[in-house]
Amino acid sequence: MNSFDTIVIGAGMSGVTTARMLVDAGQRVVVLEGRDRVGGRMNSDRQAGFPVDLGASWVHGIDGSPLWELVQALGIPTLEYTVGSFQVGGRPIENFDGDGKLMDAEASARWIADVEEADRLLVEEIGESSAGDTYLDVTERALDRSGLDPERIDEIREFFRHRVEEQCGAWIGDLDAHGLDEDAIDGDEVIFPRGYDELPRRISAGLDVRLGHIVSRVARSATGVVVSTGDAEFTADRVVVTVPLGVLQAGSLAFDPPLPDSVAGPIDRLGMGVFNKIFLQFPERFWNEDSYVIRALGEAGEHWHSWYDVSAVSGIPTLLTFAAGPFGRHMQELPDDEVVADVVRALRALYGDAVGEPVAHWITHWGEDRFSVGSYSHLALGSSHHDHDELAGPVDDVLHFAGEATWGDEPATVGAAYYSGRRAAERILGRAVDLDAFAAGITAREQTAGR
Repeated sequence: MNSFDTIVIGAGMSGVTTARMLVDAGQRVVVLEGRDRVGGRMNSDRQAGFPVDLGASWVHGIDGSPLWELVQALGIPTLEYTVGSFQVGGRPIENFDGDGKLMDAEASARWIADVEEADRLLVEEIGESSAGDTYLDVTERALDRSGLDPERIDEIREFFRHRVEEQCGAWIGDLDAHGLDEDAIDGDEVIFPRGYDELPRRISAGLDVRLGHIVSRVARSATGVVVSTGDAEFTADRVVVTVPLGVLQAGSLAFDPPLPDSVAGPIDRLGMGVFNKIFLQFPERFWNEDSYVIRALGEAGEHWHSWYDVSAVSGIPTLLTFAAGPFGRHMQELPDDEVVADVVRALRALYGDAVGEPVAHWITHWGEDRFSVGSYSHLALGSSHHDHDELAGPVDDVLHFAGEATWGDEPATVGAAYYSGRRAAERILGRAVDLDAFAAGITAREQTAGR
């Protein structure tokens, strides 16, 4: 029997943050991770000689962000890329209308103004919404009030649907009317040319992380917990469960006794979205050198609608597009070559023969990943922001939860995972953890190890 002060289940951002803070405070901690790597939904594929972030990519808004402060303290390089939150404007975007024709500056400006006005009306409709209203309900009411002609309304309707898909991985009619209330972005956004998973990898260095340990059962009592894997048992005074919401909903992790409704209720009510990435590398760039995004509006962008230029990471012309919500679930069931061909067809409808055959591609299947069963959480109809925080527990002072789904202020982000990990550690220690000291400890250990 392996005995510890605290067991942490999951070596994603929240798990390694909790474990690092507890170990720094002198606790005996083991991290049990089912995958063969740390990072969880932060997964940087480096097999091609450069990183491809198959999971999380962005810090969404660096102003006042403790996550951004950690990135800076660790000296991790970033690239400014301020469109990861599906903005309508603000950076160079090549917009194509519903017929697949490139929009000029005047048409693009009108489009941006249309969305801004519709969003203003949408905020009012959300504020006046009732329980049971979906995000689809409130967007339709806002569009009805807009007074725009039908074609312009159709383009905004499509934009609203895709915004929900990209931000939540969900169908707009399944999202609660308040599902994007916490979606504000303060300051620029950044991506990571060395790969985002550098962050959890460096935090976890020196921790007792047991890879390939798939936890099947968590038993709690007044004296502590027993955590069972396939062929081993671990005992501790407490446990911090950081597996994604999708895993909790799938029921592959058993709790004995069963979870109380204060935690089981949020698990049932919250939604877990699917958001899959498709990276395509091309022999030549066919889009504008200074464009951040290619975006097809209306009918032209019914399925594939936004392509993000991430060429700066590899130095090779590369576009990133997404398949999210019901479309994402459908696409992850198809062979990769069919997905690539479909994306290329959509691009050629905009650029014609200038679109060459891709020289490489990467495609994710997060909804089929047994260790995540989806991409990130959202407010499904019938849930509330309080459900995120209630999910954190603790239960009987021995069972804690952390992860993006447990942080109501900005769920579905790496920041949420980081902050929830800190919260779990502080609840266990009974005191605040200084984030400056946390970052300094990481760099000090690296210097001692000769990094």
